[in-house]
Amino acid sequence: MTSVELSDSLADVLAGVQRMIRRRLRAGTAAPRLRGAQIDLLRLVGTRPGIRVSDAAKELYLAGNSVSTLANQLSRAGYLRRETDPADRRSVLLLPTGAATARLADWQARRSALVREQVDRLTREERAALAAALPALGRLARNLREEVEGV
Repeated sequence: MTSVELSDSLADVLAGVQRMIRRRLRAGTAAPRLRGAQIDLLRLVGTRPGIRVSDAAKELYLAGNSVSTLANQLSRAGYLRRETDPADRRSVLLLPTGAATARLADWQARRSALVREQVDRLTREERAALAAALPALGRLARNLREEVEGV
C-alpha cells in the first residue's frame, strides 16, 4: 500500500469510526440531541471547569464568537453556566451544570461500553494489531496538533 493509499484509507476509517460511535450513542439517549461542536465544548468544559470562552476557542480551533454561540445554546439547554471572570470582568468563564456532568458521565460510560463490545468482537490478532497501532496513532494526533499550533 502506498503512502497516499494508506493516508486516504486511514482518514476514511477514522472518520467512519467516529461517525458511527456518535450515531450509536445518539440513538441510545432520550436527551435532546447535541451537535458535534456542542459535545466538544461540553467535554472541554467538563475537563476544565472555569475555562474562558477565548481559551476554549483556542483549544477547539474555533472562532471566539462561535464558542460564545455554542456556550449560549448549551446554557439555554441547562448544561453550562456562564460567569464573569473576577480577574477580568470582560471575560466569561464556562462551568458545567449538574445536568452536564451527569450527561457527560453517561456518555463516557456508554461510549466505553460500545467500543469495548466492538473490540471484544475482534479476533485476538486484530486486537493486537490495534494495540500495536496506538502509539503511531497517538504520534499522528500529536503531529497534527503541533502543526496547527505552529510548534
